[in-house]
Amino acid sequence: MIITHDIRLSRIIKGTWKNTIFVAVTCSMAYFFYWYFIQYHFEMPSIIPTILGTALAFFIGFNNNQSYDRWWEARKIWGALVNSSRTWARHILHFPTANARIKGQHLELLKEYAIKRHIAFLYALKEKLRGTDDSEYKKYLIQSDIDIIENESNKHNAILSLQTMELKTWRKEQLIDGFEFLELNREITRFCDEMGKAERIKNTVFPTSYNYYTKAFIWLFNIAFTLAVAPTVGWRAILFGTIIGYVFHTIHFIGQAILNPFEPIPTGIPLDQITRSIEINLLEMIHEEHIPDPVSPINDEYVM
Repeated sequence: MIITHDIRLSRIIKGTWKNTIFVAVTCSMAYFFYWYFIQYHFEMPSIIPTILGTALAFFIGFNNNQSYDRWWEARKIWGALVNSSRTWARHILHFPTANARIKGQHLELLKEYAIKRHIAFLYALKEKLRGTDDSEYKKYLIQSDIDIIENESNKHNAILSLQTMELKTWRKEQLIDGFEFLELNREITRFCDEMGKAERIKNTVFPTSYNYYTKAFIWLFNIAFTLAVAPTVGWRAILFGTIIGYVFHTIHFIGQAILNPFEPIPTGIPLDQITRSIEINLLEMIHEEHIPDPVSPINDEYVM
């Protein structure tokens, strides 16, 4: 996610120079085609690029709105996970009470592991959304739990199942009462809901026809615009066509950059930072000695 309010010129050039060259070449070819082949036979009506440009503006605006909706929903999902994770840890620390069989250090270890298992859930979910296989979640699980979920395709969901079984055990051992069990189970349900929303965004491919036809129509607009203004401004049609084409291509590119919010790119949701922040918060709540450092921004521009 971009965190700076200033965009470096070098980043703009790096991200757009290839496309700008293609636009300039296209406009140049359109101009020379007009100059050598059609200037005495045909003149492009100005109404054509006008109508096409207006239609493109609405079409690109629709695409970008849909892209931002996906991005913002993804951000809200992980914002909800932050709040629910803190609530989960707070309930785990204060709800269970000691009894004759489970008390003292034993009870504290059970609480600590229920919180660490939740951190494992977050890392497993993050890896699924990012499409990576870092297995960071394993450092917060005991071997018996790793063996249980090893063959599961949806490991983060399997971890939630482990949490539910743990709650049932706590209820059976009378560490928590019925109300506390329902409240803790309600938090697991919230985790499952947010997990499902994130998976829906990840697995729902934005219709490729939108992207394909938008690009095709922008190139067509570049050619039509150059042919339409060439009789009036001459060779400057190349310059004007390049500038107008650059604007349309860049606006379309901005929408495409946030279309898949979980991708590890500067414009994506900072899953590394959010997961690490939750991890730090929860470990501090259980007074863990070794607390990881926060995720540092890259070049002071964005966090992943």
